[in-house]
Amino acid sequence: MPDKSQPHFDTLETRSADQRAAEQLVVVNAQLARLREAEAQDGGLVPGGALDSLDDLARLPVLRKSDLVARQAENPPFGGMAVSNVAHVFQSPGPIYEPGGVSHDWWRMGRFLHAAGIGKGDIVQNCFGYHLTPAGMIFESGARAVGAAVLPAGVGQTELQVRAAKDIGCTAYAGTPDYLKVILDKAEEMGETLNFTRAAVGGGALFPSLRQEYADRGIACLQCYATADLGNIAYESAAMEGMILDEGVIVEIVRPGTGDPVAEGEVGEVVVTSLNPDYPLIRFATGDLSAIMAGQSPCGRTNKRIKGWMGRADQTTKIKGMFVRPEQVADLVAKTGVEKARVIARRDGEKDVMHVQVEATGTDEAALAEAVKATLKLSGSVEVLASGSLPNDGKVIDDQRSYD
Repeated sequence: MPDKSQPHFDTLETRSADQRAAEQLVVVNAQLARLREAEAQDGGLVPGGALDSLDDLARLPVLRKSDLVARQAENPPFGGMAVSNVAHVFQSPGPIYEPGGVSHDWWRMGRFLHAAGIGKGDIVQNCFGYHLTPAGMIFESGARAVGAAVLPAGVGQTELQVRAAKDIGCTAYAGTPDYLKVILDKAEEMGETLNFTRAAVGGGALFPSLRQEYADRGIACLQCYATADLGNIAYESAAMEGMILDEGVIVEIVRPGTGDPVAEGEVGEVVVTSLNPDYPLIRFATGDLSAIMAGQSPCGRTNKRIKGWMGRADQTTKIKGMFVRPEQVADLVAKTGVEKARVIARRDGEKDVMHVQVEATGTDEAALAEAVKATLKLSGSVEVLASGSLPNDGKVIDDQRSYD
């Protein structure tokens, strides 16, 4: 059990980049071997040999949630994946079924709670849901990993939440960013003073004004980025400079609609390879946008950082009654050789119009317009821009139509 007086959860957090890559490569190759042996994925998804470096992950296909839904419909509950040591089965919207284990820190949330200053002697009021979805168990598992006690509160019955927090002496909150304010406001209304000094939040946006309000009330609030399928992906430390990648995952940022990694600092879709041997997900697309930050956190943790949640990567949009998908935009880039492309949907009176912007040099606009029509199955205007002109926001489809 980690000592919360120590700055780091374990020695994994301070590995050199080379050591981390070498050790993660061994685990990834073991995961791939396990998948091949179990024949858990269709032919071609798992290569025949070991990867020589983590960069080789880019040649494997991306696995999307829609793929999981289809696989699980054919082969319930886990779609034939190489799943082991299942203690719980959870259901998320889709529906998607996720396994859960009870071995030490199965979702790796302890690392985040330790970074948030939570540990032995704390009582965590866990306001994540315990019914069907795994969020409640994810944070409870993390609390056990750092030696904290848990009040399994869930959401709702706010007066009872206040009474329990007061009577038990809860010192830390876990839940969505905004629900803590509901509890604090209700406590104020009831004339009660609560003992919260720490908050570990996720599952929603933590706005700077809300974080400051908690700070003004004596509560240090940090956030993590986690999913039901993958557990903890990244988390804040007290430095609050980006989100540090968890040691149990490998994160790539790829161009939406593709599996192609983008340059450091460029916004793209978060794709995660899990190192959990009980549920090996290889290149699992989260559908979220983020970017890798340069450098390391001032807190001393050496893993890479991401900027946090920056929007959704699934930008599929219907224009003139036809769906335009990020994959089609990626296909347009590949076929034409342009550097980047962005499809913009607008309204002209009561009609949809499509405008395509590309970054390129020496491109024949007439030929490009034909390629647009052939690839996107729609006609639209084309504008050629200089390199670096398009915003670095991860958008390949920008719906600018107003629906007010």
